Amino acid sequence: MKINLKRLNNNFHFQTTNESGDVVHLDNKSEADPQGASPMELLLMGIAGCSGIDIVVILKKQQLEMTNLEMEVEGMRVDGEIPNVFRKIHLKISIDGEIPENKAKRAVDLSLEKYCSVAKMLEKTAEITSEVILNGNKVSG
Repeated sequence: MKINLKRLNNNFHFQTTNESGDVVHLDNKSEADPQGASPMELLLMGIAGCSGIDIVVILKKQQLEMTNLEMEVEGMRVDGEIPNVFRKIHLKISIDGEIPENKAKRAVDLSLEKYCSVAKMLEKTAEITSEVILNGNKVSG
């Protein structure tokens, strides 16, 4: 796996490209008009995407189809700490569909505890917690 980074302006706007040609823009959020996500935001996007893929795969293997999957991920850091890594990450996962509560919860747990490579890396510095909302009702967390 390899990516390339190119600086696009005189400040902090970068373009990254992976081997497939997919492009992601990065920028420093202290800029007046940032042109991309910050690197720390990308980490949160990474855990959301990684876990989302796992959840879909796990439920599909059980022949359970979701009608919707949404996730809100919040990362908490300690002000002034250098490096300013995430100390807590919380995922609020909303699933809709004809899925039993225990199966939805188990899919999330398996993702975060076993399969999601991003979560396994981040858990070394951050406490990762989750809550599951199934068809609008909180079932865990």
